[in-house]
Amino acid sequence: MALTPLALSALALLAERPMHPYEMYQLLLERREDRFVKVRPGSLYHSVQRLHTDQLVEVVGTDRDGNRPARTTYAITDEGRSAVVARVRELLQQPVREYPHFPLALTEAHNIPADEAVADLSQYVAALDDDIAQIDTALEAARRSGKPETYLVGADYLLATTIAQRDWLTTLITRIQTKDFIWQPHAL
Repeated sequence: MALTPLALSALALLAERPMHPYEMYQLLLERREDRFVKVRPGSLYHSVQRLHTDQLVEVVGTDRDGNRPARTTYAITDEGRSAVVARVRELLQQPVREYPHFPLALTEAHNIPADEAVADLSQYVAALDDDIAQIDTALEAARRSGKPETYLVGADYLLATTIAQRDWLTTLITRIQTKDFIWQPHAL
């Protein structure tokens, strides 16, 4: 069974310690892991339930705090640990073909005038600059708090790839503006 990114994240959290899904959700957001995986409370609860059905996690307790609904605490099983190791190794060994929207937009950008493309790309670069600043700030805070580097490698990778994307787009914008890149608009 191939683990979804959210299921993998949930199992990895449970490898640290037992917890309930709401705690997992809060921790994923606190660690800014929503930059790596789409995190929604309902989806997370569903993933954890599926992991339980597949015997990758087990119930280790139920708490009730006042009038609040009972919270079920889960722990990872040995099968769950094996599934994490297998999936991480698989993802590290072989690229996964993903279908992000932005390369498609670049491919079809010839459908708009060059000056509009430059304006839109400049706006995209500004958003990347904001992302770079946020990732860098979060990384620095994590380093200052003594977080081991092994836990930061994903964010380091995200920072490096975001910087590379920004730099590539900045060069493309310059090339379009200086006519070094010949814009061949497609008439719609």
